[in-house]
Amino acid sequence: MCGGFTCSKNSLLALNILYVVVSFIMIGVAAAAKVASFITSLSLVSGIIACGVFLLLISIVGLIGASKHHQVMLFFYMIVLFIIFIIQFSVACACLAINEKQQDVVARQGWSSSGKQIQHDAQTFFGCCGYDYHYNDTSETPIYLEHATCTDITDKNNKPCCDEGVLEENCCNYNSTENECNCGTCSIPIHNAMQRGFNLVGGIGLFFSFTEIIGFLIAKNYRHQIDPRANIQSLLQ
Repeated sequence: MCGGFTCSKNSLLALNILYVVVSFIMIGVAAAAKVASFITSLSLVSGIIACGVFLLLISIVGLIGASKHHQVMLFFYMIVLFIIFIIQFSVACACLAINEKQQDVVARQGWSSSGKQIQHDAQTFFGCCGYDYHYNDTSETPIYLEHATCTDITDKNNKPCCDEGVLEENCCNYNSTENECNCGTCSIPIHNAMQRGFNLVGGIGLFFSFTEIIGFLIAKNYRHQIDPRANIQSLLQ
């Protein structure tokens, strides 16, 4: 870390410009992860979006404080940046630590609480039908969780989920006695999308959280330095 006044100032300015770029990356990646999951809320990912928004705002404060060597703004900048680091670091670790069982619980709750239109959009996007199924004790016929119709859904190979002539009430219908379905369930592709989203968002959030510690230390060092131009002006007086 450079010790001179000008070097500290320029480093802090450059770092806050980087924070502006990083905040947009965090917001964009997290928003894309939320959209890709379709039926799940992913509140952890929302936490990264919030960190990105606050990082954008505090980086603007840091730019102004660094350019003017404003003591109050720099102190406020240090405190808020450290709080953002703690929150971002915690949320990023939680995103990377979530396991498959926890993902399944979140996905099932999201599927059950979502409307038919959202379920249909997810089925169309992933080329699947229904979230998952189970077998009861009296029949070998799979019982699907309630879902939107699959009569107009095709899989990734453009093969219809329902053969021609199959009645809608018999096609992948959770309460039908003839669950004829050519498409797989949506649980696996939704899990894969959630896992990619958590890993990407968690990795980016964790990596850039350490740069905020560097910003905190540079701001602390820069705040206690004396502006050489102020000394020259006092001597001239």
